[in-house]
Amino acid sequence: MKYLTNAFANYLVFQGRANRAQFWFFMLWAWVITGLVTALTGGKGADGSVSFLAWLVGAVFFFPSWAVTVRRLHDSNRSGWWILLNFVPLIGQIWLFILLILAGTMGPNRYGQRPM
Repeated sequence: MKYLTNAFANYLVFQGRANRAQFWFFMLWAWVITGLVTALTGGKGADGSVSFLAWLVGAVFFFPSWAVTVRRLHDSNRSGWWILLNFVPLIGQIWLFILLILAGTMGPNRYGQRPM
C-alpha cells in the first residue's frame, strides 16, 4: 500500500528513480483497483459507453502511472522519453516491458541515488 500512496504523492514528479518494487507494486494496485471498479460497474454505462466511474478511476491513475514509469526508466539509466515506445504497436510495448523488468543500475546514476 505504501507504493500506491508514494506514487500518488509524487504523481507529477518525473525526476529521480523508482526501483522495480515501487513500480510493479504500484502497477499491481492500479490494475486491481481498476479491475474491481470495472467489474463492479459492469464496465459499461447505461448507453453502452464506458461507465463514468471506470473512466474516473482510469483518469486518476493516468499521471501517477506515467510518472512512476519514467522514474523506473531512470533507474536503469535511460531517458524517460523511452516511454514513447508505448505508442509503437506490439513491438514497442514488448520492448518497453523488457526495459521495465530489467534491474536498475547499482549505486548513483545521472538521475540520482539508488532508491531504497
